[in-house]
Amino acid sequence: MTQDEGRFGRLNPTKRAWSPPEARPVVPQQVVRQYLYAFVAVAPALGMMTALLLPWANTQMMALFLAQVAEDFREYFVIMLTDGAGWHTSGDLLVPENIRLIKLPPRSPELNPTEHIWDEVREKYFHNEIFDSMDAVESRLMDGLRELGQDQARIRSMTHFPYLRELTC
Repeated sequence: MTQDEGRFGRLNPTKRAWSPPEARPVVPQQVVRQYLYAFVAVAPALGMMTALLLPWANTQMMALFLAQVAEDFREYFVIMLTDGAGWHTSGDLLVPENIRLIKLPPRSPELNPTEHIWDEVREKYFHNEIFDSMDAVESRLMDGLRELGQDQARIRSMTHFPYLRELTC
């Protein structure tokens, strides 16, 4: 499996928008610094993922998430690739018995297939849109992750990197 956290909130950077040559597109923008974190783990070979929305990204939240992964994949022994975030490597992190964490090399997000989940969710569910509340952000994020999680072929095509295929042979 691979794992990552994504930050979602009401601070939205504008993205490119299409418009006819004579028109100037109108794109809403807001600057409200409120966030929540989506913790996602992907099993690329199976096309499966599990997610948990949490208020912070820290050691306690990572432990909660790992407990959820351990439960969701209780019939597996999980080897999970993570980045080098402090809460992934903390000595205080409680790692369930059926999970082992392996740290990816520093500054190498291109090796983490879970990064593609964030690209997909941001493009399909958060593109040039403002939200009135964090509840609206949470609802949209849950919808996006739920929809994506039900499409195993799409998850597999986005995340089953060649180096992971070599490891599963």
